[in-house]
Amino acid sequence: MSAHRWSGDSTVSVHAESTAALLASTAGVIASASDTPQLDAEVLLAFVTGRARSSLLAFPERPLTAVEAQRLAGLAARRAAGEPVAYLTGAREFFSLALAVTPAVLIPRAETELLVEEALARCAGLPRPAVLDVGTGSGAIALAVKHERSAATVTGLDVSESALAVARANAAGLKLDVRWLRSSWFEALADERFDVIVSNPPYVASADVVGPLAFEPRLALDGGGDGYAAYREILSAAPAHLAPDGALLLEHGHAQRATLAALAKAGGWRVAGVRDDLAARERVMVLTRSTAP
Repeated sequence: MSAHRWSGDSTVSVHAESTAALLASTAGVIASASDTPQLDAEVLLAFVTGRARSSLLAFPERPLTAVEAQRLAGLAARRAAGEPVAYLTGAREFFSLALAVTPAVLIPRAETELLVEEALARCAGLPRPAVLDVGTGSGAIALAVKHERSAATVTGLDVSESALAVARANAAGLKLDVRWLRSSWFEALADERFDVIVSNPPYVASADVVGPLAFEPRLALDGGGDGYAAYREILSAAPAHLAPDGALLLEHGHAQRATLAALAKAGGWRVAGVRDDLAARERVMVLTRSTAP
């Protein structure tokens, strides 16, 4: 049901339901597809109204226009079907940076910020560290490193031109100077070497790319039958592009650490460190080619 109010010389259609009522009903619609239905509802409502979440909560009695309510209903239906909120709003925050995301790129996750932290730690003490992000996607890791260490020279690689278009747009919006190259793994680099090579590669076993993951680009997720195909490529090719005493930083799945460590050691790598995420799940491995810590 809708009402009308007079605004200057035009009539504005206003949805009769309050913000609070719409938040509750929207959360109910998406509850079966989300672990955080209330938060998702708030984010979607803020998106369609252009208002901050704090404003929505501070003025729960404020109604929506009919157009806003219609847009919210459409987004809620898509979220109920499993589509991620980041694709619905086209945005995601990562390492305090506002990034644009599209279905051409993997949605940046909070746990991947561990890779940025490790990269920055490895850059400490280097006046102009050279950092390579393999499979950059939205550019999240590369841009976060460049934002924190402006003196670093940062390169982002991706085989997908559509993904690189998103990364370039993010770099332009943030005014960060990162070199973007289309490349299948390291092919576009000739003999360049880097102090830090970082990657959040595809590591989901092919059969497990289902459910909500199916909305994200398979190229960024599918790690082959056993989930380790990308790691084999990186572990084999990275030594030719790693500076002496450089480090390779890899994100991995919560049950992959032992197998990945074995693959790395068989390829002449040394496990120099590991990191778990905030949920105490195994998440990051630091590898070197030397005995340096």
